[in-house]
Amino acid sequence: MTTEALIELTESAVTRVRNLMERSDKPVAGLRVAIKPSGCSGHKYVVEYADGPLPLEDVVEQEGVTLYIDPMASMFLIGATMDYVESKLESGFVFENPNEKGRCGCGESFQM
Repeated sequence: MTTEALIELTESAVTRVRNLMERSDKPVAGLRVAIKPSGCSGHKYVVEYADGPLPLEDVVEQEGVTLYIDPMASMFLIGATMDYVESKLESGFVFENPNEKGRCGCGESFQM
């Protein structure tokens, strides 16, 4: 199932996904996005390489890159934006998610 509006990627995120796919040791179809239990606030975002969709996953295609959304995460990612940021101290994917209810002080986990 292709879902365009489930989650949106910024131009920076699209560029980073492309770069990761090109640099992968093996061919990949895209990246998988999931939400897993973790941290002091309860959940964290997980981004990993994907060979293709798993059963019941939503597929988001934007500007030639593909995200596979874990079915348990889909309802929590509606309206979210995935960005990629770099600073002097860290770099990584960052999610702006209107469904979050709060974040822990260190920013590693969030509440739904």
